[in-house]
Amino acid sequence: MKALHLKLDPLRFVILNALRPLSRKFFYRGPFSTVELVDIPEPALPSPEWVKIKTRLCGVCGSDINLMFMKDSPTAMPFTSFPCVPGHEFCGNVVEVGRDVDGVKEGDLVTAAPALNCVTRGIKPSCRSCASGLTANCENFAEGAFAPGMFVGICKDVNGGFAEYVVVHKSQIYTVGSGVSPESAALTEPLAVGLQAVLDNRPEDTDKVLLIGGGVIGAMVVKCIRALDCGCDITVVEPSAFASDYVMKCGASRTIQGRILDATLEITGGRAYKPMLGERVVMGGFDKIFDTVGSAETLNAALRVTATGGVLSVIGIGKEVKLDLTPLWLKLQTVKGCYGYRYNNIAGIKKHTFEISLELISTGKVKVDDMLTHKLPLEKYREMIDIQLDKNANRAMKIAFAF
Repeated sequence: MKALHLKLDPLRFVILNALRPLSRKFFYRGPFSTVELVDIPEPALPSPEWVKIKTRLCGVCGSDINLMFMKDSPTAMPFTSFPCVPGHEFCGNVVEVGRDVDGVKEGDLVTAAPALNCVTRGIKPSCRSCASGLTANCENFAEGAFAPGMFVGICKDVNGGFAEYVVVHKSQIYTVGSGVSPESAALTEPLAVGLQAVLDNRPEDTDKVLLIGGGVIGAMVVKCIRALDCGCDITVVEPSAFASDYVMKCGASRTIQGRILDATLEITGGRAYKPMLGERVVMGGFDKIFDTVGSAETLNAALRVTATGGVLSVIGIGKEVKLDLTPLWLKLQTVKGCYGYRYNNIAGIKKHTFEISLELISTGKVKVDDMLTHKLPLEKYREMIDIQLDKNANRAMKIAFAF
């Protein structure tokens, strides 16, 4: 089957980092490219508890691009393995069902929560995280039946959706309802990321909310806040005019291009104080902040404009950063890590974020298929990367490979 291979090794790392100042194209064109279109065997079911899916659509995530350009923190490397086939935002039709799988039949349109946790790895008993419902935050990502990998697509033993076929464990499968299009189903995963961040830092109607980054995940956060019927005030920091227009349609109160601190004073009525050295700090500020960038610049700015007792959710995956933690203790703030999805207690009922996301889509509370601006065949992966690198000029929100 056709698949897109991602290859990272020490020699490639050294060469490409030396070539990085000359051109980013060395990362996906030429002899040292990290990605390559290959023919590999179709995956077999690892056990009778697994299902094979023929991929229809697979979205391209910012984390996929970061891996191709070797931008991720090395701290996560023990929980990945290469070469691998990326792609964790996919939907497809079931073509083979293991004998120990119930509730799924050949032909069903499905999507999958991609985490490779204790259940998928055949580890018993489950770790503390999995046992408590934090199934995307497993403690055994480098243990069990497969090579290291936090999720499908960064494990060399379980290929992702940048391929014609993928296998998933029965615990990962979510059947797509008849009213949900493949385009919407393929965006269940990024919607679930945004939804989980909101469920973990849910604003009140009276809150002033700041969202840093109005791209795919930022837009999903806004959609989810509004889908949960929260009337809070939402300010989005987004330099792209195209993305700003879209996030306003999602329900943002306003967008700003930058100048976060000055905007905080205008919007929240906070007061700024200038130290002898360094940036001003705001007393007052935003009650809830969601940072989808996760850089040193955005995190330091967020801490300075978060109100006393406020909560900063860090969704963006950046490298090591240096932080001035004075606002953290001075204003008794909480910083929350955001990653993946889990089982949530909703009105006394245990539901996975994927299940809730599909319900929001099927009932019309959230519309996501309009975010899919570009669909390309796998063979045009270089064109996909070109578009991804200049999304504003290409008026691109979400790009997907179509099979």
